[in-house]
Order: sequence, then C-alpha cells, then structure tokens
Amino acid sequence: MTASLSRLVEAELAKRWHAQAAAPLRELYEARREDSRRVDTRYTMWAAVAIYVAFSPLDFVLIPDVGAWTTLARLLFGGLAILLIEGLTRLDARADVLDAVGAGIVVACYIAWLAIAVFSSHALSASYYMVFGTIFMMVASLFFNFRPLSSILASVAILSAFFAATIFVAPVTPAYRLAFGTFYLCCFGFTGLVNWKLNAERYNVFLNALQAELRQEEVDARSRDLLRLSNTDPLTGLDNRRAIDEKLRRLWADWQDTGRGFATVLIDIDFFKKYNDFHGHQAGDRCLVVVGHALAAALKPFDASIGRYGGEEFIVIARLKRADEVACLAETIRGTVEALGLPHGHRRDGTSVVTVSVGAAVTRPQIGPKLEKLINEADRALYGAKANGRNCVRLFDPNDPQSSDESENIAALLRIAVAQNLVSLVYQPIQNVATGEVEAVEALMRLRMLDGTNVPPSLFIPIAERTGAILELGRWAIRTACREILASHPGLVVSVNVSAVQLRAPGFPASVAAILGEAGVTGNRLALEITEGLELEMHSDVLRCISELKQLGIRIWLDDFGTGFAGLSWLRLISFDTVKIDRSFLHDSADPRGAAMLQDIIALIRNRGHRMLVEGVETAEQMALMRAYRIDQIQGYHVGRPMPADSIKADLRTRRVRA
Repeated sequence: MTASLSRLVEAELAKRWHAQAAAPLRELYEARREDSRRVDTRYTMWAAVAIYVAFSPLDFVLIPDVGAWTTLARLLFGGLAILLIEGLTRLDARADVLDAVGAGIVVACYIAWLAIAVFSSHALSASYYMVFGTIFMMVASLFFNFRPLSSILASVAILSAFFAATIFVAPVTPAYRLAFGTFYLCCFGFTGLVNWKLNAERYNVFLNALQAELRQEEVDARSRDLLRLSNTDPLTGLDNRRAIDEKLRRLWADWQDTGRGFATVLIDIDFFKKYNDFHGHQAGDRCLVVVGHALAAALKPFDASIGRYGGEEFIVIARLKRADEVACLAETIRGTVEALGLPHGHRRDGTSVVTVSVGAAVTRPQIGPKLEKLINEADRALYGAKANGRNCVRLFDPNDPQSSDESENIAALLRIAVAQNLVSLVYQPIQNVATGEVEAVEALMRLRMLDGTNVPPSLFIPIAERTGAILELGRWAIRTACREILASHPGLVVSVNVSAVQLRAPGFPASVAAILGEAGVTGNRLALEITEGLELEMHSDVLRCISELKQLGIRIWLDDFGTGFAGLSWLRLISFDTVKIDRSFLHDSADPRGAAMLQDIIALIRNRGHRMLVEGVETAEQMALMRAYRIDQIQGYHVGRPMPADSIKADLRTRRVRA
C-alpha cells in the first residue's frame, strides 16, 4: 500500500501544472485538510468581521450622512456572520459548507455596505470610497483559504455588484466607470490567480510532505523489519538469543528495583545430534520448528516468552516466583513435546519419540547481583535433568550438592587441582580367578579440598565432565598411572576410566600415545574403561577414537555392563577386551531371579567372546560362585581395597612372596 501510494505521489509531482489531480490523492488531500480548514474558516471569519466593523469610523468621515446606517449594517451583518459560522461549527458542518457560507457572507457584507453607501449625498467621496470593494475580493481570495471555485464566485459577485452600482445607482462618469472598472477587473484577475497559485502550492506542499512521510514510513518499516530480523531466529521465527537476553536484562532490572521475581527455563532436545545424523539436517530443522511452535502455543496461558537459545536449546522466561508454578510450567513444556509424538527411533534409552530435558531456576534473594548466576543455575538444573535420564524436569535446588553453589566451588577447585597436587590416584587390584594372581589394577581418582576434606568422586567427576576439566584430569591420570605403576611393574595392566567427553575430544588418541611414549610403556599394558551410560552416544567420532586407541594396542574395557540402555549395541559394534559386570547383579544373585539374571548376562558375554570381570566380590561365598561360573577376573574388597601407589606396590610384593 505504501509503495503504490509513493509511486502515485511521484507521478503526481511529475505532472504539468494544468493536468488534473489524481482522484485518490485529491481525496486524501481534502480529508487531511478538513479539520484545519474548518478551524481556519472560523477564526478567519472572526478576524474579517472585526476588520469589517473597524472601518465604521471611515464611513463617518467620507459618507457622514449615511455613516450611521452603514455602521449599523456592518454590526448587523457582522454579528449574523459570527452567529452563522459558530452555529455551523457547533453542528460539525463540513469544511466545504463553511467555505461556501463564508464566501456568501463576504459578498453579503459588501453588498449591504454598498447598497447604503451609493445613496450618500457625498457622491464624489462615495465614488472613490467604492474602490475599497477590492478589499472584499482580496478577503475572498487571499484572507480565507477558500477553494478556487468559492473564491471566484465570491469575487464575481463583488465585481457584478460594483458594476451594477455604477450603472444603475451611482452618478459616475464613463471615465470613472472605465478606470475603476478596469481596476476592479485587474484586482479580480490578480486575486483569482494568486488564490489559484496558493491552492496549487498548498497541494504541492501536501504532495511533498506526503512523499517525505511515505519515505519515512518506508525507512521506519525497514528499520522495524531489520530490528525484527535482528531479534528473530530465522529458522523457528521465535525470539533469538539477542532478544531473549534483552528481555532477561529488563526483567532482572525490574526484579532488582521492585522485587518482582521471574523464572528462567532451559530446554534441550534429547539426542538431537543422533536425530540429525539419522534423519538429516532438513528433518532436524523441521523438528526444531515444530517443537518451537508447539511450545509457543502451550506457553500462552503462562504469559511467558520463548526463544531459541542456540542449536537445539530453547529458553523460556516467565513472571513466576513460586516453585510449584515453575514446576507446572516446566512439566507443561516437557509434556507438550512428548505429546507431539515426533518419531525418534534411533535413541537407545527405551523411548521412540522426540523428548526434551528441562532445567529451571527462579530468582531468590541469595542469587547475587548478576543475571548470569540465574542462567547458570538453570543450566546446572538442565544438566541434572540430562544426567537423570533425560525427558524429565529438574528445578535448581541450592541445597543439592550436585547443583548448589558448592559445585561451583568444586569446579573452581578442579581448575587448580593438578597444579596444587589436590588430586591423587588409588589402585584397586584385579585378580585372575583361575590363577589367583593380581593381573591388573584399576586407577581410581581422588580429590581433596584445600583444607584436606575429601570430595566424593560421585560429586566431582560429573562436575569435571560438565566443565571440561575432565580432559586435563584424564591426561594426568594416565600419565600418573604410567609413572607410579606401569614403569616399575612389568606385565601388570592398569585400567583407567575415561569419559564420553574425552572420547569426543579431538586428538585424544594422539595424547595417550604421547604419554605412553614418554613413559616407555607399550599400549597393551593400559586399559581404558568406558562406562555404559546415556551420555556416551554412538556416533562416528567416538567409534573412530576407540578404533585408533585399539590400533595403539590399548585395551578397551566396557565398565558397569547392564546398568544402561546401550550395552548390547556397544557389544555389537566394538570388540571389547573385557566386559565388567556391574556389582549390583552379583549382590542380587542371592535371589533366584537375580541369580538367573546374572547367569543370562554371563552367557551373553561368553557367547560374544569377551573376557569377563565381575565387580563387588566381597565374600568367600561370592568368590566360590565366580569360580563356579568360570569368571575370568574379579574385583572387590575380597581381593583388595583401593590403596595409594606405595601401598599397592607393597601389596603386590607381598602377594608374590606368598605365592
């Protein structure tokens, strides 16, 4: 609409002066001038009447014999003019009506004065005084903003009245009639031309102003579009990170000023990389769009804002401050996505549709002065939801050690742990069931705080994985195990746990090879334990990493088999040197059903051709059971507890002496 009107204005400005105006523009011009014309006509009439009455003293000077009558006429017609204009204004008469009435009033006032003045006995003065009739022409054409037609008709009426007076009433000579008639005609032509030019100029001013207005609207529209684009995610049409961050800052400032709290909710699509790998990126994009739009619709009752925060992550902010309200919102988000039923059959956690993990945090007095703290808490809650199996909701709990501020202290501690000698390794022996010899030891990491307090691995390992500190700690663990055990005990194997973060890190096999080279240890004396879990997705980078490690001669063990959903898939894809059966199956074997489950697992692994290691052997009875099941290796308190390097070396020497 704006573009077409702009083109019409440009064409109108390019027309020649005598061309007819375009009807749409003329209508718009008249519509925009309607109110101003009404106001102008009203107040100009007041001014014109005031001037009209102000000429009364001159009547008493030039035509004193009829001065009283002309003054009375001026007052009467002037008063009627004001009453008429005011009445029409009160009735909201259109501007064209006011113009027509105003032009008629000008003519009537002139004729009323002229009809009396021509009968004055001061004929000479009256004849010269009649020249003032041209003022009425100027009033009609210039003083008022009459349209050209009203102005011309009024001027013609005034001109006709003058000639009628000089012909039929006033005793004037032909020379007077010729001179002053010519003067009247010149004034008529001049004022008519000026009126036409003024109206044309007003129209041109309108066109130029309209053109400038339309261009400004175009600029404003482009600015709004650019602003919208800069604040909109191009794929989903939701707010992007920039827009959400701005809203977060406003809500945060309002909370700081007024105490009105709000909640931040982070949403992550579960196993989205796997979805992309199997369905393609176009299908992944469609998935993001469908999920985003579904969430936007579901969040309307909560008066919440949603945006795409990057990749497969969305963020929601809502004016909620109670935990139960936030929990309801978060569960609505989770349930909405699950209810979509988008097929996702390549995940290995027992679910076949697209789901999301949700983490939320709420403003609270102890949160501190920085907005980033709130986002960080929501992120930690999201990490907790993913670690808890995904497709679930987790609210940030400051009293939970996994997500509390203490975890941030541990994260900071991990950054200096190696440099400050705050980490150490303990080693637990692994015994060959058939020979009774200790063939290997498992290196287990320990962390202590600056005050000497020990931090449980169950607490610091997830934090190390979340922060990426596990990369440095993992290299340190392999290097330390090589130096403390492998370099001094030929033939002994040391197993070290590795996380999914390490296996996905570029160059991990090369760094392990470099450590083995520095220590002068062959790869077949190092075993890397991969824990079966949901965090270890089977994509090409991980499989390539494992293949490169095996080429170095490094042994690959599958740890905690049976505790996750991916174990069978891993057994199909990778030829593990050893499979460690989780301790829970041994401890449950006292029950008939548990014993049957353990036997089934043993049969499965044996059929695949892998060596077996059972964890958690603590009693002689369990040891006897392992012999009966012909298990290859065992580990547990019955064999030996985890101990420092010096102690394990002494223990190994003692075992050899006894042997």
